[in-house]
Amino acid sequence: MIKVKICGITNLEDALYAADCGADAIGFIFYPKSPRFVEITKAKEIISKLPPFITNVGVFVNQSIENIVNTIHECNINIVQLHGDETPEYCSKIPLLSPFNKGGVRGSKVIKAIRIKDEDSLKQIAEYKISTFLLDAYSEDSYGGTGKIFNWNLAIKAKGYGRIILSGGLTHDNVREAIEKVKPYGVDVSSGVEEREGKKDKEKVKEFIKRVRS
Repeated sequence: MIKVKICGITNLEDALYAADCGADAIGFIFYPKSPRFVEITKAKEIISKLPPFITNVGVFVNQSIENIVNTIHECNINIVQLHGDETPEYCSKIPLLSPFNKGGVRGSKVIKAIRIKDEDSLKQIAEYKISTFLLDAYSEDSYGGTGKIFNWNLAIKAKGYGRIILSGGLTHDNVREAIEKVKPYGVDVSSGVEEREGKKDKEKVKEFIKRVRS
């Protein structure tokens, strides 16, 4: 079954609605320059009220490992998504310490976002020793959330490096076509299901997940 992540959540109402519609994961952006940025205290409150079996994902852009670890513990983050210029060495150092065991290691629950411009963009994937990549459209002005689509043929090629989560310009109108073409591990959507930046449109969320499940 294709996994569905609804990203850029900033309020409890949107989080619970996405979960009720069948989302597998909810994404929280901890990048201050993003229009979908959420404060740690707010994210913690929302995460504490999510129903069981919903995975929460913390999205970080070029932050220190110390800041990421602190946010993991403060909010009980399940998965870290690195959406900036993080190197393979940096990614390998993310110590996902379990909130249930402060001294233990949870494992390599890291997603690395790769912004796809052309075929050369795929070369860097091989350098990362992680199993899951999120592919987004390249932009000189933004690290994500642009609503732009990239060449899905490149996403098919990227599957040779690991699990692929497809992002970038997905909406309820094109997600079925994207899945049929790429057959990704999962799909990720933010701007494509919004009423405005930071606020989800319920009908778009519902229809997006419905079409993925169909």
